[in-house]
Amino acid sequence: MKDKNIALIGANGMLASAVKRLLPVGYQVHAYDLPMFDLTDPEQVFTLRELNPAIILNCAAYTQVDGCESHRELAMRVNGEGPGFLAQLASEIDAVLVHISTDFVFAGDKKTPYREDDPTGPLSVYGKSKLLGEQRIIESGLEKYFIVRTSWLYGFGGNNFVETMIRLAKERTELKVVDDQWGTPTWTDDLAEAIFKLLDLVDAPQVSPPTSPSPYGIYHFSDEGECNWYQFAVEIIDQARHSESLKIENILPIPTEGYPLPAKRPAYSVLSKEKYKAVTGARIPDWRESLKNYFSERGRI
Repeated sequence: MKDKNIALIGANGMLASAVKRLLPVGYQVHAYDLPMFDLTDPEQVFTLRELNPAIILNCAAYTQVDGCESHRELAMRVNGEGPGFLAQLASEIDAVLVHISTDFVFAGDKKTPYREDDPTGPLSVYGKSKLLGEQRIIESGLEKYFIVRTSWLYGFGGNNFVETMIRLAKERTELKVVDDQWGTPTWTDDLAEAIFKLLDLVDAPQVSPPTSPSPYGIYHFSDEGECNWYQFAVEIIDQARHSESLKIENILPIPTEGYPLPAKRPAYSVLSKEKYKAVTGARIPDWRESLKNYFSERGRI
């Protein structure tokens, strides 16, 4: 890699905060976010030519799943067209593009973890907009990209399910949480470290002729294991009781029909990490282990 300058798009978000905090030695981050930088404006995107970064890391997204249903055009611009502009720029300046995508590109009708080459079939505007972003990158002709699909993100510096459950558990004695949607919670710190492990592949020694395929492409990453939202909520409350004063007495499982929302969610969106593990050799922690680590760090940050 010509250097390790990163243009971090969506730099004020939850994942980006983990990227900045866990930045390995040798990398330099240049932060870009609204209102000063809008990735849906190609003129603004192409001002990054002056920086000439080695890496463009796109953490920006319109992630309000239900909001996307009523703001379809905005979702398609931010999640769909914007990544395409970044891919065009990356191709022009010979940069590596890392783009974060989602488990919501799948229909959720499998019973086993989704592989990178499984057919997509998003059920929501959010999922369709994120799939469009993937397609725009692939169609751009850019070869040096990592599209990283992840799921159920939580972390410091953003709204997420963990903090919502803690807040509600302080306010209410009873909570109802759906138990028929399955996936895997993922701590942003784990995802940030996974991103850098993928970037390490770019600098890996090459033999001539190469004996292994290009490291670039689509990868799945989440923490290990699987659960439904009810099980996740129960574990959050159990761990939160060690450090928080909670009013909650009962958590009740309910079907999706009992908590209707504008956007349809996949019933099963667990991601297979076999490709990521095979390529990086990395160990992925179980989601319960990472949640425990989150609570430990939460007391310090």
